[in-house]
Amino acid sequence: MIDLGLSKMALIGVVALVVIGPKDLPKVARMAGSLFGRAQRYINEVKSEVSREIELDELRKMHKDAQDAVQDVEQSIGQSIAQTESDLNAAWHGDDTGSSLASLPADDAIAIKSKNFRRKKLARSSAIPLWYKSRNGQRAHVISGSARMARHRAKPQSPASFF
Repeated sequence: MIDLGLSKMALIGVVALVVIGPKDLPKVARMAGSLFGRAQRYINEVKSEVSREIELDELRKMHKDAQDAVQDVEQSIGQSIAQTESDLNAAWHGDDTGSSLASLPADDAIAIKSKNFRRKKLARSSAIPLWYKSRNGQRAHVISGSARMARHRAKPQSPASFF
């Protein structure tokens, strides 16, 4: 802005004192200060309005970009659904050569796999040695909760052991 030093401000004050007079100088200074404050508020309002408009423009641009991305995703999903429906229709009506059906496992293989599902394999059960399990308190056998509690109950003593 305007570069006013201390000497220039003193010169302006002396000129104002001479021109206006000592009686009206406080009123003029008060009026000049209020006008200066109004000007600053107006400038701040204009700055905030400009920054608000810039932010709105950025938001509009981001909104448009997001809508474009959503439309692209919708188109790609629609295309993939249409492709999948056509593949399913082709497979259902037998237009395909059967290559997709040949890749499915046979019924016998499924039955054998389901039969062996719960069988424990030796490699899994012997991965941790029994001495390590017993030393660290890991369970080697599955027992019910009531059997586990019975192990910790006090055992009844015979009357002969009291004497």
